[in-house]
Amino acid sequence: MAEPALPRTHHVVVVGAGIGGLVSALLLAQRGLQVTLVEAAAAPGGKMRQLAVDGAPIDAGPTVFTMRWVFDQILAQAGSSLEALVGLQPLPLLARHAWRGAQAGQPATLDLHADLQASADAIARFSGPAEGRRYLAFCDEARRVYQRLEGPHIRSPRPSVLRMVRDLGPGGLATLTGLGPFATLWTRLGHHFHDPRLRQLFGRYATYCGASPWRAPATLMLIAHVEQSGVWSVRGGMHALPRALAALASERGASLHFGQAVQRILVRDGRACGVRLADGRELQADSVVFNGDANALAQGLLGAEAVSATRATPPSKRSLSALTWAVHARCSGFALERHNVFFCDDYQREFDDVLRRRQLPQQGTVYVCAQDRGDAAGAPVGRERLLCLVNAPADGDSRPFDPSEIEPCLRRSQDLLQHCGLQLEAHAPQVVSSPATFHQLFPGTGGALYGVASHGWMALFRRSGSFSRLPGLYLAGGSVHPGPGVPMAAMSGRLAAETLLAHLDSTSRSRRGATYGGMSTRSATTAGTV
Repeated sequence: MAEPALPRTHHVVVVGAGIGGLVSALLLAQRGLQVTLVEAAAAPGGKMRQLAVDGAPIDAGPTVFTMRWVFDQILAQAGSSLEALVGLQPLPLLARHAWRGAQAGQPATLDLHADLQASADAIARFSGPAEGRRYLAFCDEARRVYQRLEGPHIRSPRPSVLRMVRDLGPGGLATLTGLGPFATLWTRLGHHFHDPRLRQLFGRYATYCGASPWRAPATLMLIAHVEQSGVWSVRGGMHALPRALAALASERGASLHFGQAVQRILVRDGRACGVRLADGRELQADSVVFNGDANALAQGLLGAEAVSATRATPPSKRSLSALTWAVHARCSGFALERHNVFFCDDYQREFDDVLRRRQLPQQGTVYVCAQDRGDAAGAPVGRERLLCLVNAPADGDSRPFDPSEIEPCLRRSQDLLQHCGLQLEAHAPQVVSSPATFHQLFPGTGGALYGVASHGWMALFRRSGSFSRLPGLYLAGGSVHPGPGVPMAAMSGRLAAETLLAHLDSTSRSRRGATYGGMSTRSATTAGTV
């Protein structure tokens, strides 16, 4: 049920129309606040962007929709529903995984299904009945980890070690230790699986948070439970979701402005009081929600007065970036599903290349999202839309990868696909995005797609919360708690809105009686970069 509306006497500027910013704008407008959202790009979505390739729109950001309960709850608060906004179709097959050729007569592909027993049966055929049973035990542990962490971590406004130990109840520290934060995901997978290919497959869950399975905490096995709880495709592509959220926020009273880059967070009397746009105009406000990468604030890209709002992320602590290419191609030789992973031969070498040697991988695992697959219509006839991805270091601000590095990586990736049986025949140039591309789109990141890397047991507590160190400035997006991914970014927007509303007591509202919400054309006096 929607919450009762508040008087529109408090003006909030939301910076950034990614999923977190859209959710904050929607919920704050629903509660009756005056909301202005400004976005530098021409359309909503943030990282959930769309590219046109040979006349075909291709999702070029997140491609997997999970944890729909997050959106069900958010939209119920806003008096709507997912069904009213977008068309969702559950995927019976979660992903198809492939390796370079068969090993000793074993199959070289493995499907994971939405049906748990179907996946266990597929694994039993792939690498033996014992591994099928171990998979069921692994999923049972993943479910327990998720259930114990959902409340004290995912739903918590700002988790800490002490708070989590308290929330876990009697024996909280022992319980936390048992959840696996002090072991690495790779080590824990070794306890569950004997087939190295299965360890490789489930180790990939670390990359969902931009991390290495050799350094990520074992708690990330909870992603297995998230996927088993449902994966959906969005009719019209993932980009349809932010478009629908933007339209709903507008219906609820938010004012949305695209093509409007923010140059500076305005501060008065030690409190955020609005933003200055790149064209010099100023938006005065009572509060600001920043839905960009938190590191942009710490680097001074939004002005010197906002630098202390959050902790800086050293380049060594950044998450993975990616090299992606979107292509409209005719496919043959391999039965693609919607989500496909083609594994390299030397998985550890891939992460050593990217995270230690800071180079594009000599052998890189390739993810392929076949965006015309996964529905009842079956395989498309003719060309189809593909987004392909390999991991890359987040050095887009310090050493842009030039064609002499990018093109060999693309050729090696094509070689892996061909050895796994997939032939691509493209009729138009592919659109390539590198870490430098992502850094340009998302300033302050170096191209990191997931904020701080989820490395080490303290990764659970390293992200900034929704309330920054600068009063009046609230944080949302995949770089802050609870972390990266579409549902987590949405949750961050909800937490930012709820934190802001919790701070609106009657005294603070009555004290802010000035006229806010207008634009000033006063010229900017300090150069900024966004």
